[in-house]
Amino acid sequence: MNTFLNVFSVLGGLAMFLYGMALMSEGLQKSAGDRLRAFMAKMTSNAFKRVLTGTVVTCLVQSSSATTIMVVSFVNAGLLTLGNAIGVIMGANIGTTLTAWITSLGFSVNIALFAVPMMGVGFVLHSSKKATMKNIGQFLMGFAIMYVGLTFMKDCSNEILGQYQTGMMSFFGSINGFGFWSILLFLVAGAVLTIVLQASSATMAITMLLAASGLIDFKLAVAMVLGENIGTTITANIAAAVANTSAKRAARAHTIFNIIGVIWVLCIFGPIVKLICMIMTELGFQDPMAASAQLAAIAKSGEAVDPAVMSNLKDSLLYGIAMLHTLFNVTNTLVLIWFTPLIEKAVVWLVKEPKGESEKYRLKYISGGSLHTAELSLEEAKLELIHFAEICRNGFTYVREAINEQNKEKFDDLNDRLIKYEEITDRIEYEIATYLNEVSKNEISYEATEKIKAMYKIIGEMESLGDSGESIGRILKRKEAHGKVFDKTILDRLNKMCELIIKAYDVMIENLKTENLRDISNALNCEYNINECRNHLREEHIVNIESDSYNYLTGVYYMDVLAELEKIGDFLINISQAVVGKYEHEN
Repeated sequence: MNTFLNVFSVLGGLAMFLYGMALMSEGLQKSAGDRLRAFMAKMTSNAFKRVLTGTVVTCLVQSSSATTIMVVSFVNAGLLTLGNAIGVIMGANIGTTLTAWITSLGFSVNIALFAVPMMGVGFVLHSSKKATMKNIGQFLMGFAIMYVGLTFMKDCSNEILGQYQTGMMSFFGSINGFGFWSILLFLVAGAVLTIVLQASSATMAITMLLAASGLIDFKLAVAMVLGENIGTTITANIAAAVANTSAKRAARAHTIFNIIGVIWVLCIFGPIVKLICMIMTELGFQDPMAASAQLAAIAKSGEAVDPAVMSNLKDSLLYGIAMLHTLFNVTNTLVLIWFTPLIEKAVVWLVKEPKGESEKYRLKYISGGSLHTAELSLEEAKLELIHFAEICRNGFTYVREAINEQNKEKFDDLNDRLIKYEEITDRIEYEIATYLNEVSKNEISYEATEKIKAMYKIIGEMESLGDSGESIGRILKRKEAHGKVFDKTILDRLNKMCELIIKAYDVMIENLKTENLRDISNALNCEYNINECRNHLREEHIVNIESDSYNYLTGVYYMDVLAELEKIGDFLINISQAVVGKYEHEN
């Protein structure tokens, strides 16, 4: 029974560790998400800045996934080239090494003693009405939960080891006897474990736990760390599987970068291990290889050892693992940063641009991985709204062409396009709404909640644009069926209205792109001009009907088309008004 409880306590400790890390990361992202995006946009002018940017941002948010998500969004937005993005991703690999040092500290220092008071302080701050205090409180609670979970893992695993020491030592000893194949086996184990847990930090904690327990030696721990570096890239590729071409290329670049690094380390594995041991010795610690051998002997004998001696042995081993992780990622970056153009060419060759319009009319900026970072996910959603607006504007060009087209076959083709665009707008609205719904399920700030409300309004209006385009197609189809034709006078008047609508489209897109928009006088001017044109055309229509310039039924179709064009203008103005609402709570 005790064994059963200990096993589940280890799993529970792991869950607390992961939840704490996620909570801590989320709190940091809420506090600094927008500033980090601005920092990343500015700090990418050269290779050194790109690497530094990726390192700093990842250290701050404690999530290489969050950094990668921002990188992908900037590539899609044209703010970063793929080459620049690769540099930032390399820096993210360096930044994520901080997690290893944080984890090793948790094994060396009983931070759990401070965790409960930290949790109390975090709870008080999180109860504050001020967003900044709430986010700091969330960070502190996440930090505390992480180390409480780590303490549970350590304590319960030690009890399990005490009960099944002989069997576990025999098992790990048997798979340690295949020389270099054992290294490869544990490398694969590290990769698989990272993929299953979807967290490289968890794999690092488990690796350190096994090493500190004397179950695996320093070499095998190094192999698991290398595997973790591969496994974490697989996670990014899974997230990018349903994303656009740029996202896929960024994910593949990350994979290529880490795999090449692991390959060259495996080629000089022995010297690398010796180098780490030498560095640790020079720093005043014990040789990690010797420390792991002593820990294994102590675990096997079951003899009581001076706690100070045990602490020194574990510190040497765990800090050695963290040092290896850091040295690997720093060296790999310093070497491969010079080959960025080649990596870029490789991913462009591996991930081809899709043919046809399939890419153009699908979600372009939103990727599955974004949901791991709720606050930052809104940046992708905003970019998607702009892309959606551009699709809607392109659809309106077919509306105007259909109004003017007299050839039946060409008109039928245009009408089919309008039907297609209506289906496209329906689909995109649903996909973005689904995405926003998933984001809103996370714990997000009040400002983010207001943004999501505005985005729901915007995509609803954009979907209505597609509906109106299809409605105009149906009106024109009925006109054709009744043998009615718009003469030059009517066409000139409708084209005048279309020109105003196109202007309103351009203004709407401009307003969507503008950060912290306050003034929508440009949109209101468009609305005024559209209303004035509508009133003028209606007055002229009454005069033309009375003078029999065209028959009544033709006039009906004319007024129906005009009414739908006016609706489109209203939808466009509503979008600009929603944009203002979206930002009204921002500083």
